[in-house]
Amino acid sequence: MIKIGIIGCGHWGPNFVRTFNKLKDTTVKYVCDLDSKRLREIKKRFSSVFTSTSFRDILKDSEIDAVVIATPAVTHYQLAKEALKFGKNVLIEKPFVLNPQEANYLIRLAKRVNKIIMPGHIFEYHDGVRIIRNYTREGKLGKIYYMYSRRTNLGPIRNDVNAIWDLALHDISIFNFILDAVPLKISADGFSYLRSHIEDVGFITLYYPQDIIAHIHVSWLDPRKIREIVMVGDKKMLMFDDLDGNFPLKFYDKRVMKKKYERPYYTFEEFKMIIKDGQVSTPLIKIREPLLVECESFLEYIKKGRVPEEVLKRGIDVVKILKGIESSLKNKGKEINLSIR
Repeated sequence: MIKIGIIGCGHWGPNFVRTFNKLKDTTVKYVCDLDSKRLREIKKRFSSVFTSTSFRDILKDSEIDAVVIATPAVTHYQLAKEALKFGKNVLIEKPFVLNPQEANYLIRLAKRVNKIIMPGHIFEYHDGVRIIRNYTREGKLGKIYYMYSRRTNLGPIRNDVNAIWDLALHDISIFNFILDAVPLKISADGFSYLRSHIEDVGFITLYYPQDIIAHIHVSWLDPRKIREIVMVGDKKMLMFDDLDGNFPLKFYDKRVMKKKYERPYYTFEEFKMIIKDGQVSTPLIKIREPLLVECESFLEYIKKGRVPEEVLKRGIDVVKILKGIESSLKNKGKEINLSIR
């Protein structure tokens, strides 16, 4: 039986408690938060869970095998370092940490104490995103031209990070995962409307190898909640709508028939002939709860004693890209070259 301690029970912490308690051979023993009211709510829902306002109570409990850190981003590094030194396996809710040096140190420390550390990029465990990755790898979309995402809503508004660190992180993680690549350069603009120095809206452009361009629009100051990604290839196109519980994936058999350009066209009807406007297919796929898959993976990595290197690398890559975005924001949208290997 793997016993879990949850540090932080704000927005995501209770979801981790619920999810781990659903899994076999594991249980949440302890939950920690500075807010006693939140702890009382947790105790009402999960009566067998111990609660505390001190995270050290979790670290000192020899029965706790692993901890989940779901606290404000600025606390992630110190909490993870302490947990590893106490011999705990660690899962960190996004963002992993706030700079690549901290990420590298934690990974080295985990190996030194023979424990694991895992960044919680939840969309890597989303069945829809995994299908898109497979389609891309198999060439079903053809050569990828470009892709874009929109992740907007009215709130929730965070105080520890801006909308880019909060929201765009997901899309950067998804794009890197699908393309199995990292951008060569980036540019970004962001604006602070509600409070100074904390961007509420961001527009980011990422330039990937093979001339693939990706754009991200994020905002927590928007009238509509949108969670969608569009990919355009020379064979097919797709749209992923994470808010569509029935048919989140749509494949469009649409493209420009380039060979038609070998002869001129003189009328609108002739022009329409160069466009293939085929069917839209909506495959019926069973989407498991991504958090459940992520938690299962964490337990599996604990049993194996290691996290795959590519998972750790993707975690560090996202942090490096976000730091590049910060640099572009400070320089009014200047293109920033990235040297990520």
